[in-house]
Amino acid sequence: MTRITTAFRGDGLMARVLRSGSMLVIGYGGSQALRLAGNLVLTRILFPEAFGLMALVSVVTVGLSMFSDVGIGPAISQNKRGDDPDFLDTAWTIQVLRGLALWGATALVALPVAHFYGEPALALYLPIAGVALAIAGLNPTRIETAHRHLWLERLTALDLLSQFLGILAMVLLALATQSVIALVLGGVMQAAFRLALTTWLLPGHRNRFRWEKAAANELVHFGKWIFLSTAFWFVTSQGDRAILGKFLSLELLGLYNIAYFLASFPTLLGHSVNNRLMIPVYREKPAHEDPANRRKQRLLRLVLTAGVLCLSLIMAYVGPALVGLLYDERYLASGPLVTLIACAMIPSVIGMTYDQAALAAGDSRSFFIFSAVRAVAQVGMILLGVSTFGLVGAVVAIGFANLLAYPVLIWLARKHDVWDPLHDLAAAAVSFALAGGAIALHWDHIAALLPGAG
Repeated sequence: MTRITTAFRGDGLMARVLRSGSMLVIGYGGSQALRLAGNLVLTRILFPEAFGLMALVSVVTVGLSMFSDVGIGPAISQNKRGDDPDFLDTAWTIQVLRGLALWGATALVALPVAHFYGEPALALYLPIAGVALAIAGLNPTRIETAHRHLWLERLTALDLLSQFLGILAMVLLALATQSVIALVLGGVMQAAFRLALTTWLLPGHRNRFRWEKAAANELVHFGKWIFLSTAFWFVTSQGDRAILGKFLSLELLGLYNIAYFLASFPTLLGHSVNNRLMIPVYREKPAHEDPANRRKQRLLRLVLTAGVLCLSLIMAYVGPALVGLLYDERYLASGPLVTLIACAMIPSVIGMTYDQAALAAGDSRSFFIFSAVRAVAQVGMILLGVSTFGLVGAVVAIGFANLLAYPVLIWLARKHDVWDPLHDLAAAAVSFALAGGAIALHWDHIAALLPGAG
């Protein structure tokens, strides 16, 4: 115990990694617990179609946000001027302008999106949801400074508090309105709570409007590939719902959304920790400089992968029972989907630590190439899967898409001297065997979702 507690103390990189990793796990776990609690309450107040409609709102708002991301966060974390007030103020100015532009964009696309999906209510809900994007643009760069230096204790607490207040507002609005508008307004209020709390209670540089040409040029040079990468990341993370929204009823899309929320928890936790921890690790302790750095990176990679895979496999085995325990009979079809989605995400978990090595080295172009290949593979596979085997085919396609993109991920990892083939082979052998067992255990329920099974 003395050795463990000593490892968490001090200002060294590994001590900060351990503390920050713990905070990220606590923060993400707490966030998902709050989401689950809110979800359970809201499913008893509202109806499955409401969650399908909200999924479409989220697809549009998240899509606009990602299609306009210029990499402010990674730039502050990676750049040597990441603590320079002029650099931070220029980044914040760009962020504010982007937030306002996003709000306007939601209003412009509201009617076309409503027409495309055949849901007139989207024309009203999208401009309201866009207010949250404008508010988020005002968030202080102190948030990114905390991530840059792995000082996450206070930020984690503030994020959880803002989420709790937002969910509480959402539940109260749902009780009062019995409408999807409660989910939309709740998201806006959560963004406002986060802005207020981080502005008042997070220490660091106080932003003001400033435009330094040199800083802007650095941000644009780094961000041009991030812009394209996050556009493709939208396709990877939200494209399934964008495509399925055209093929499925709102009720079935709502059931898929609930299943995705439960099944993706381990994978999204892993990516959240990885995206915030690995850039500082790769930046400060490059593997090519010292064999000890490589050993530490391998150990950190092993811990992250093993932890996320264990959680994913547990979810694959217990998913149907968990849905039956937490939700009423209207949502039981989400159970076998949890198993399928958890298994489909395993390939992305195995290689999740590699792509951040490119960003740590300032190589956003290689990161973009990998993101593009993965996104194109996923869209093609989902369209093939859903048209052939319905919803089950679409979910399985997600896993195959990650396998197709794996050779490009190897190229990126080898380029930056971080590929660990032994780790990948061992993780794949164990996890694929256990995933096959989970699918076999729940096959009867999965088969019932195939086209023509009913």
